[in-house]
Amino acid sequence: MLKKLIGREDGFTLIEMMIVLLVISVLILIAIPNVMKRAESIDDTGCDALVKMVEGQVQAYRLELRKNPASAAELVSADFLDDNPDALTCSDGRTVAVNNGDVIINPAP
Repeated sequence: MLKKLIGREDGFTLIEMMIVLLVISVLILIAIPNVMKRAESIDDTGCDALVKMVEGQVQAYRLELRKNPASAAELVSADFLDDNPDALTCSDGRTVAVNNGDVIINPAP
């Protein structure tokens, strides 16, 4: 009976632990590029949404004042846009500008 208790070993062997770590490592290597692709997609979608919002404000300005805004500053002064300097900046660093009623995206510096 003593031999039976001493010979019995519960737990994981080193080889089993290394196999588990290998499987986890492979899964992480597969997942990281997909996460990075999704982050780029989210940045693009967010910037597109910002452009659509500014275009909507330009149209509202046009309807109310019957002229095109020359710049984003004109939209801010007429209370169509927030005066926060980061309000027209996408998460990837690109900025949205208004030029005579046209909404454009400037590349990141």
